[in-house]
Amino acid sequence: MLLAVFSVAVFMSSGLCCLPKEYEARDGQCCPMCHEGSVVKRDCTPQYGTRCISCVNGTFMNKPNGLNKCFPCASCDQGHGLLTQQTCTATTDTLCDVVSGYFCKAPMEDTGTGCSLAQKHRQCGPGYRTLQPGTSETDTVCESCPPGFFSPNGVNCTVWTTCSESEVEEKAGSTSSDVVCVASSRQYFPYLAGILPLLTVGVLFIKVKQASKKPRRTSSAKSSDPSD
Repeated sequence: MLLAVFSVAVFMSSGLCCLPKEYEARDGQCCPMCHEGSVVKRDCTPQYGTRCISCVNGTFMNKPNGLNKCFPCASCDQGHGLLTQQTCTATTDTLCDVVSGYFCKAPMEDTGTGCSLAQKHRQCGPGYRTLQPGTSETDTVCESCPPGFFSPNGVNCTVWTTCSESEVEEKAGSTSSDVVCVASSRQYFPYLAGILPLLTVGVLFIKVKQASKKPRRTSSAKSSDPSD
C-alpha cells in the first residue's frame, strides 16, 4: 500500500499532472504552451501567463510547445537530387521533392511526406536489361539477359546473330556482346575449281608461243669443192 502511494507521489511530482495544452516550467509549475509558429520567451508566473515569441525566417514550429527554440527549416539540395516543392513558413517546414532521375529513400520525419534523402536511379550495366524504369518513389529494376541474348548498354536484350551457311563463328556470344561471324574459306573452293583449267590452258599457250619464237638450228657441214 505504501509503495502504491509513493508511486503516485512520484508521478504527480514529475510534471505529468500538467494539462495537454500545458508544459512543465523549470520551477516545476505548469504553464500554458505557446501556439504553432512561436516558442517560449519567458515561463509563466503566478501573476502572468507564458510569454511567447514568433519564429524568425528560416525557422518554424508546427505544434503547440513549451520549447525556447524554433526548428530550423530544411534545405532542398538540388545537387543531391532534391528540389523545393513548398517553401518554409513559421508553422510548416520546407517540403522537398525529388528531381528527375532520382527516387526518394526517406520521407521527411515531421510530416511523413516530401523527401529528406534522395538517390540517383540505378543504371543497368552490360548483360542486363531494364525490367522496370525508376520512378520518384522506386529505383530502377534490372534483369540479366537470358541465354542466347545480349545487351551492350543495359537497356534491352537482343538475340544473338545466327551465322549463315557461308560463314563461320569467329567469336561466341555472351550476355554483353553478339556472336561474330566471318566468311568461310571453303566458299572459295568452287571458284578455284572453275578457274584452274583456264589457268592451265593459258600456261600451255604461253609455252607454245615462246617455243615458236626460238631460232631454228642450221647444218654446220660445208659442201665439197667440185673442182677437186
